[in-house]
Amino acid sequence: MSTIDHQDATDAALLGDERKLQLEQKKVLKKLRREAGKAIHDFGMIEEGDKVMVCISGGKDSLAMLDILLGLQKSAPIHFDLVAVNLDQKQPGFPEHVLPQYFESLGVDYDIIEEDTYSIVTEMVPEGKTYCGWCSRFRRAILYKYAKKNGCTKVALGHHRDDIIETLFLNMFHGGKLKTMPAKLLSDDGENVVIRPLAYCKEKDLERYAELMQMPIIPCNLCGSQENLQRPMIKAMLQGWDKQFPGRLESIFRATTDVVPSHLLDRTLHEFTGAKPLQKLDVINLSNAD
Repeated sequence: MSTIDHQDATDAALLGDERKLQLEQKKVLKKLRREAGKAIHDFGMIEEGDKVMVCISGGKDSLAMLDILLGLQKSAPIHFDLVAVNLDQKQPGFPEHVLPQYFESLGVDYDIIEEDTYSIVTEMVPEGKTYCGWCSRFRRAILYKYAKKNGCTKVALGHHRDDIIETLFLNMFHGGKLKTMPAKLLSDDGENVVIRPLAYCKEKDLERYAELMQMPIIPCNLCGSQENLQRPMIKAMLQGWDKQFPGRLESIFRATTDVVPSHLLDRTLHEFTGAKPLQKLDVINLSNAD
């Protein structure tokens, strides 16, 4: 084969690979948009005239959520606005320029909130303890306050199906409660509506899409670097089940959508003490009646 023929073959192969990537991008995005759209519809997450605050951490899930919502915004039969919001917690080494540049490339309205919660959390949490609890509390309070001040009617978080399943087991194993992350809820203060548009989306699909789109992922160096975290252990357990027993995670997730209170033991959800058998009516033999 001549040098020219070899180059032509190489170029053709490269074009073929690029075409395959484009097709995979479309396939994964179509699936994610369909699942997000269904979740939004099933739980009434977004309504006409809403201003949705899309909380961006810099991770794959929130970045993918923003991209999916931007796509749905263009095709939705209703009008709603989006604003991407990142909380810069002043973690050392955090690349402050990455997200603003990315938001501008998308043409989406955005805001960066600067609050040094990093110093507070690292000072108040004893050595060997995890930061996640306090970090999430501070972050949630700051984001809720921003949403209320800026007229955001919905607060969108990037939790996906796997997060919901993991939280179910975390609460059972370590909290003694049968609960998980709802797809839509009213905040404790009653002033914010939180939505999770990715509730039906699988983490592996979001991860692959972020990779295909070359999204500027920023890892969390605060809690993500800590050892002995319970969530990674639960995640490993579930991933093991998924490989050994295909379909098990789907069944677990489906169980969260089909709850039978009478077959649990929560006395606040079902009236057990008043349960009595039905009284049988006396049967009158009319043929023997006078």
